[in-house]
Amino acid sequence: MSIGEKNLPIYGVIMAGGVGTRLWPESRETRPKQMLHVIGEGTMIQNTVARLQPMIPPERVLIVTNRKQIEGLSSQIPAVPRENFIAEPFGRNTAPCIGLAANALLRKEEEGIMVVLPADHHIENVREFQTRLGVAARVAAEKGGLVTLGIRPTRPETGYGYIQWDRSKEGVEEFYDRGVRSVRTFAEKPDAITAQRFLDSGDFLWNSGMFIWRASSIMQAFEQYLPDLHGQLQQIEDSHGEASYDQDLERVYKQITSISIDYGVMEKASDVYVLECAFGWSDVGSWDESYRMSRKDSDGNLLLGEVVAIDTTGSYVKGDGRFVAAIGMEDCIIVDTPDALLVCRRGQSQDVQRVVEYLRRKKITGLL
Repeated sequence: MSIGEKNLPIYGVIMAGGVGTRLWPESRETRPKQMLHVIGEGTMIQNTVARLQPMIPPERVLIVTNRKQIEGLSSQIPAVPRENFIAEPFGRNTAPCIGLAANALLRKEEEGIMVVLPADHHIENVREFQTRLGVAARVAAEKGGLVTLGIRPTRPETGYGYIQWDRSKEGVEEFYDRGVRSVRTFAEKPDAITAQRFLDSGDFLWNSGMFIWRASSIMQAFEQYLPDLHGQLQQIEDSHGEASYDQDLERVYKQITSISIDYGVMEKASDVYVLECAFGWSDVGSWDESYRMSRKDSDGNLLLGEVVAIDTTGSYVKGDGRFVAAIGMEDCIIVDTPDALLVCRRGQSQDVQRVVEYLRRKKITGLL
C-alpha cells in the first residue's frame, strides 16, 4: 500500500541550529555554515530545502533553529512559511530538537511522517535521494518503526559513526530487496584500524544522521526511552498558544539534558531499520571535507577568490576581499576573511573547533 493510499503527508524537518565551528572563520554564530555557500550554487540551507522539492513542498517543511538565526534563514528560504520556523532558546542536541518538531507536526497532522535532515549535508544524486526517502517513508508508514539512512562506505572513514545491519530478512521481508535492513548495532566514530575492519566486513554503513518515522512513533519512543524528556516536551506543548509560551519554553529548556537522538533512542529501540543508500553523500563539517568534495585543478589545488598559488600543491586556498598568495605550500588549508585568517595542514581541520573554544575562553566574542 502506498503513502498516497494511506493519505499520510510527509513533512521535512530540517535541523538548522548549529554553528559549524569546524568551518571557522567563515562560519559564525550569526552566519553559521548552513547560511554559507560551501558546495554548489546555493547556500547549504537553500540546497537542503530545494532537494526535497517537489516531494515535500515548502509549506510542509519545518525548520528548527535558534532565535539568533531565524531572520537570516528566513531571508534565504522565503518560500518556507514563517510560522514553520521553530526556535529553540539554546541548543540541547538532536533529541529535544526533534521532539519540538514532532509536537509541531502532530498539531498539523496526527498521522504525519517526519523526514529529519541536518541542514549541512551535500548530496549529489537528488533523484536517487528522493527515491530512497520514498522507500523509507513506506517502511515508517507500514511498520511504524524508526528508519535511518545508512550510506554505503567508500573508504575507512574515522569521522563518521557507523551502523551494523542484520543479514537476516526477518522483519523486513517485503523491503529487503529494496535495501532495507534491521539494525544490529550502532558504533561510535572508530579509529583507523576499526574503520578498516568495518569496511572489510561488508555489513557496516555510515550513519548519516537522517531519519524517517511517524511523528507519533518518535513521541512514543521518547516516552519509553527518554521519559524525562517526554514529560518536559509535554510541558512545553501544554503552553503552546499561551502568552507565557516563550518564558515556559526557556524555563523548561534550562532543565533539559543535552542528548542526541542516536544515544537517547536509536541505540535502545528494537524496531529500528536502516536503508542502504549510495547517492553521493557528505557531511560537510570541515574544510577537509569541503576540499575532498570539490573539483581541484591539475596541481590538486582548490583556489577560491583572488588567489595565486606558486609551487603549491594539494591545497585549499580561499580569499575574501583581499589578494592571497600561497608559495611553496603543500597539503594546506588557508581561509582568509576580513577579520581572521586560518592556516592549517590538510587532515587537521577537525581541530579548528579548538580555535573556537579558545576564543570562547578568552571571551573574544567579535570573532565568534
